[in-house]
Amino acid sequence: MRVQRLDWFRLALQFRGSVIPAVLPRTLLCGGFGLVVAQLYFSKLVIAQPIFRDVVPSIVLGLLLVFRTNTAYDRFWEGRKCWGMIVNTVRNLARQIWVVMPEYDPQDQAEKIAMLRLLVAFAVTTKLHLRQQPINHELETLVKSSQFIRLQNMNNPPLEIAFWISDYLQNQYHRDRVTNYQMVAMQHLLDILVDMLGGCERILKTPIPLAYSIHLKQLLLIYCLLLPFQMVRDLGWVTGPIVALVSFTLLGIEAIGTEIENPFGDDPNDLPLDAICATMLRNVEDLITLSPTAHSYRSEITSNDIMITE
Repeated sequence: MRVQRLDWFRLALQFRGSVIPAVLPRTLLCGGFGLVVAQLYFSKLVIAQPIFRDVVPSIVLGLLLVFRTNTAYDRFWEGRKCWGMIVNTVRNLARQIWVVMPEYDPQDQAEKIAMLRLLVAFAVTTKLHLRQQPINHELETLVKSSQFIRLQNMNNPPLEIAFWISDYLQNQYHRDRVTNYQMVAMQHLLDILVDMLGGCERILKTPIPLAYSIHLKQLLLIYCLLLPFQMVRDLGWVTGPIVALVSFTLLGIEAIGTEIENPFGDDPNDLPLDAICATMLRNVEDLITLSPTAHSYRSEITSNDIMITE
């Protein structure tokens, strides 16, 4: 229990990952404006206007802020669900390729390992594509050098990798290495990966309507600047700090929505895509160390059939 309390206070006072850096300048501006209004009030100017509290009703502003943060979190959660599906589908497809595809010679095993790493490369290129970053060294150990060069010139690298995997599955089917049902099942999993890519692109390319963002910021600014005129008669010199505190609360809520509406970046509050891709790579590398008994069994049967025929 004591450890939990310490963690709670440590988290409450944490600077990194919070919205303090984003809202601090605006908070200080509103607090400073409150001090100016207090100075004018004590200079015997009639500036105390409690009626200003009705210009922007608090309940209207609160509902707008709640809608803003809920909309942003829906985008964040939808992005997390898409990446969760990518992780599960990569694991399932990798497992099926590793278990189902027979190995008649070392080349077959090498192709399977290459396909499993291509699945991880799909996730890595999806991450880079969503972050609008170029193909980098992360892919050097996952794809061939010729594929690496080709991906650098593609507009949508994940789709190219999906094509390579699909081509491999189709080739194995034509060589009678897999049945029609196995082929359909694996192609369906590949379709899911492409669907999740499209889902992430939909989130990325459908921002919050600009008019809504502008209007909310305008209402926040008006509310925070009118706040000192409502409080100065009752609070006096404390008006500045109180206005700063209220402004920090409201501007912070709005900044949280802005922070999480695009969950695919590399900020502290974005999805940990680097860690997710690293986890998939570890899963695939662990899978490669396993020896599917079905492969060796099928190879032994084939060898015995050849001996009997001879």
